[in-house]
Amino acid sequence: MGSEALRHSGKPRYLQIADDLADQIRTGVLAPGVKLPSESEVMERYGVSQGTVRKAVAELRTAGLVETHHGRGTYTRSLAPVTRKSSDRFRRSHRRAGKAAYLVEVEAAGHTPGVHMLYVGPVGAPADIAERLGVTEGSKVLARRRRYFVDGVPTEEATSYLPWPIAEAVPELLRDNPGGGGIYARLEEHGHHLAEYVETVRARLATKQETAALRLSPGAPVIHLVRAAVTDEGDVVEVCDTVMAADRFVLDYRIPACD
Repeated sequence: MGSEALRHSGKPRYLQIADDLADQIRTGVLAPGVKLPSESEVMERYGVSQGTVRKAVAELRTAGLVETHHGRGTYTRSLAPVTRKSSDRFRRSHRRAGKAAYLVEVEAAGHTPGVHMLYVGPVGAPADIAERLGVTEGSKVLARRRRYFVDGVPTEEATSYLPWPIAEAVPELLRDNPGGGGIYARLEEHGHHLAEYVETVRARLATKQETAALRLSPGAPVIHLVRAAVTDEGDVVEVCDTVMAADRFVLDYRIPACD
């Protein structure tokens, strides 16, 4: 849309510009992963101030269409969100096929998954994790911290905490790669039959560390998900604390109707 046409649309100028750029992104005029025109170029094209341009770009960030990297500029988003289906992701059939949930979901979305282990070893249990595991705060637990990627782009960080006696009894859990099907497959092989997964989900703004680790724009939202894996006996054998880039996932839950 031309600058003159935008002036007669009735919206504030920054929203007019945001709409025009959004149309270019959605129609592929601005391809996925490309750098937006500079502030000065947008100012000249639309005949507006720097402040107006920055407000327009902020609208695009809020809509999840662009991301800003300090010192590099603003780029169009290059990833479609991955759908995370609660009714499917923990099927034993996936584990028997040698695949953990994340790999299944990312491949189903037509992308290439990746996992980088950040730490595997003992830590003192944080208070909230200790409460969920039913252990004393600060007691020794196994932590497995990793960063997940989609097509080479970081999308989430997760830390699994397991009671230390279980870690000692299942030596694969102490390895960077616990084997096909992930840690849940190893737990069940050693007699910890999983009955359910209990998740708590909330949205918040990313911390400075999360912004850097997941290459987010300043002030970007994240999904903070904490999951407990519960056995037939009612024991919590793992708590997974996950931070996900909010615009890169769709959480899909199936909830039964109850009387």
